[in-house]
Amino acid sequence: MRYLETVMGVPMSLDLRDPDDDRSRAAARSAFDLLRAEDARFSPFRADSELRRYERGLVDAPSPELAEVLSIAAGVQAASAGAFDIRRPGGGLDANGVVKGWAVQRAVELLRAEGFGDLCFNAGGDVVVVGGPEPGRSWAVGVRSPLVPDELVARVEVREGAVATSGTYERGQHVWDGRTGRAADGLVAATVVAGDLTTADVLATSVLALGPDGVEWALGQGAAWVLAVRPDGTLVSGDAGQRPAA
Repeated sequence: MRYLETVMGVPMSLDLRDPDDDRSRAAARSAFDLLRAEDARFSPFRADSELRRYERGLVDAPSPELAEVLSIAAGVQAASAGAFDIRRPGGGLDANGVVKGWAVQRAVELLRAEGFGDLCFNAGGDVVVVGGPEPGRSWAVGVRSPLVPDELVARVEVREGAVATSGTYERGQHVWDGRTGRAADGLVAATVVAGDLTTADVLATSVLALGPDGVEWALGQGAAWVLAVRPDGTLVSGDAGQRPAA
């Protein structure tokens, strides 16, 4: 069964390798309901979101979800020596560098708890997979070239884990180096494979902020494989066990 919806401003698809029945449809709805709830909680564009109210000092005690996201962000900020920072140069909070991967991973864990063992959740190109598309096969995730849209720079085969990419080719230079307060320009894209999308997503963003040196750094922070693309198209990669297919 395949379920499609736009959440957090990006198209998301859920491929459940289960019959298209009431059980599958109800589980898919629950997963997307969770994503919509977290989008409302963390939206930087809604004055009534918990994130915006927290920023203005209107939240006495953050919800467990907000507290968890802020803790993750603080941990990655410290580990990256400040390169990863959810506080924008203008002073506002933007937790999107954590929230999308974290929320999608929570949705996948909800599905796993419901007994779904073979699935692929694609959130605008950031992917979580469980099991395989059929017995004996892994899920294949293509890594798009940031410079030539119709080409792939790699194809990663994964059975249990996540692939996340942060790049400038669709949204421009939207990732800031928290150490300098300037847009990160050492790379045009960074892809990370990790055990979960929370980790893969924050590490991909961090690598883009850190530049080429971020590849080895990410391998020490839980990445299984990292691929970065310089502005001239040259590749920088590192492998801690997850080897991409050719």
